[in-house]
Amino acid sequence: MACFIVPATEAIVTTIAAKVLKKREESRKISRSGSTDEIIEKASFSRKLGWLNNLLWGGSALLALEHVWHGEVVPWFPFLTAASDPESKAEMLHEMSTVGVTMALLVTGVWVGMVVVSSVLEKKAAKLKLAENKK
Repeated sequence: MACFIVPATEAIVTTIAAKVLKKREESRKISRSGSTDEIIEKASFSRKLGWLNNLLWGGSALLALEHVWHGEVVPWFPFLTAASDPESKAEMLHEMSTVGVTMALLVTGVWVGMVVVSSVLEKKAAKLKLAENKK
């Protein structure tokens, strides 16, 4: 009924956090000396947080579209058909707290895996570059 609201709320929070982090990272940028061959570019945390935003916004949009398709979300107030009836409202809140939270945690877990893999690949690339430079 309204499970998409939980990941959408997380997406709003992480979008704001990513924008704040990006501004901080840009203000702290230090110009590097040396040739570009010696620099291994790492993805900033704000960029990695953008990956989470894309996952959350995309999933929330698809879920919202599915709920619109089934008539659970309507273009008039209260927008969620379950919000008009107290019994349905309790069921909706239960679904949000179980299914919605589980989906948000699962997507965040997948993102954590992506960040770990990305960090491992960045470290491998740095070691390879260092080995090449020593030759």
